[in-house]
Amino acid sequence: MSAPATANTSPEGPSTGRVSQQTAILTIILLSYFMVLLDNSVIFTALPSLQADLDLTPGELSWVQDIYTLVFGGFLLLGARAGDLLGRRRVFIAGLAIFTLASFLIGIAPAGWWIIASRALQGIGAAIVAPATLSLLTSSFAEGNERSRAISWYGATVGIGASLGLVLGGALTSWISWRAGFFVNVPIGIAMIALAPKYLPESERQRGKFDLPGALLATFGVGAVVFGVIESVEQGWNSLTTLSSLAIGVILLAALVFNERRAAQPIMPLRLFASRERTGAYIVRLLFLGAMIGFFYFSSQFMQGVLGFTPLQAGAGFLPMTIVNFAVALSSPAITRRFGTTLPIVVGIAIACAGVLWLSHVHVNTNYLTDLALPMLLIGAGQGLAFAPLTSAGIAGVAVEDAGAASGLVNTFHQVGMSLGLAVVVAVATPVATSEDDDAARLALESSVALSTGSLFIVLSLVVAFVLIVPAAVSSRRKLSQK
Repeated sequence: MSAPATANTSPEGPSTGRVSQQTAILTIILLSYFMVLLDNSVIFTALPSLQADLDLTPGELSWVQDIYTLVFGGFLLLGARAGDLLGRRRVFIAGLAIFTLASFLIGIAPAGWWIIASRALQGIGAAIVAPATLSLLTSSFAEGNERSRAISWYGATVGIGASLGLVLGGALTSWISWRAGFFVNVPIGIAMIALAPKYLPESERQRGKFDLPGALLATFGVGAVVFGVIESVEQGWNSLTTLSSLAIGVILLAALVFNERRAAQPIMPLRLFASRERTGAYIVRLLFLGAMIGFFYFSSQFMQGVLGFTPLQAGAGFLPMTIVNFAVALSSPAITRRFGTTLPIVVGIAIACAGVLWLSHVHVNTNYLTDLALPMLLIGAGQGLAFAPLTSAGIAGVAVEDAGAASGLVNTFHQVGMSLGLAVVVAVATPVATSEDDDAARLALESSVALSTGSLFIVLSLVVAFVLIVPAAVSSRRKLSQK
């Protein structure tokens, strides 16, 4: 990979020139990734207004979010491989262009089918941008404290992007329209496209070809599973559509593993799963994000539909979590240097689990301060503590040639976790609440069941951390002590 332009061209000296260049690189990467993450959450506080404006059914409303995360997760591995073969900066800019165009199309959507199709296109753009941001970061910052600080900002962006998107979405929906939350991406995207060629380093193209069968199997395998879970809400678990979709998904994913074992240049190198630390980080991320997406989706609607908050008030209702998340995430490098990555992951997940369990007791007479704001403090602290070390664990010990694939896997498990998680909590919560006649009571019960289901996801992620990540850390320390 060509090195960043630095140093010697700066009149301020080599060190200052390098710092300025890296600051510019990190700013472009984080702003672009923030924009992608923003659209994972900006939609939530706008859901009631969007549903009323476009006259969407509950199933269509779910697909507005699910199609984005589904396409995003399904195409991530292909997007990561494209960066390796075509050049990461070049692919990054192309992804930004697609994402920005799709954001504009969503903003002018006249009907449900339009917004769902545009969200799918936006997911393709995000699938190209997201792995490129992490691989550009990995290759632009030296391993050690330099990369650790950059990854801590990257991890903070994950939590802040999700939380701030709710506030921004609520404010824009209340003051202007739900459409404004997508129009805001257009000037940001154009600015990043203009700045990227000037500051971002271009990677050398690797020789090879796309593993198209692997990409298709991954995309349609995950898609079939998610579709089956979503269809269970309306047709039941015993319906032919649900069962056949789930069966097809499992078969395609099994075929994916078989294909990756035989492919000369696999889109998902199975050697990346040889490390228990990386494998554990991927699975924990999937389960943890599955819980978080349910939390955002239902908490936003609960505040508006049960507590009577406006979209702006609902967005501001997440500020306790956002502030704590940001503060803890910024201290992540110091915590990681002192305790390593494993302890912050385990403690962060446990704290977040306590927060979601607390929230799961919501009801029609819930008090915002004691029943929502206080547990959100725990969720924010847990997210801020766990995300950065989880990201580091997901790319730990990866060779340069696998940087794109590893970053693709981190983001794939992130997005697939959100897609599957939302599908599962909606499928579990919706039938339970049908017995309630009152809309507020029904939504309160749905939220409680969904959050309880999410807490089970987090408990499972904690179990995986103890089974895979903790033993890997103990083994690594033992080997170091023996040297």
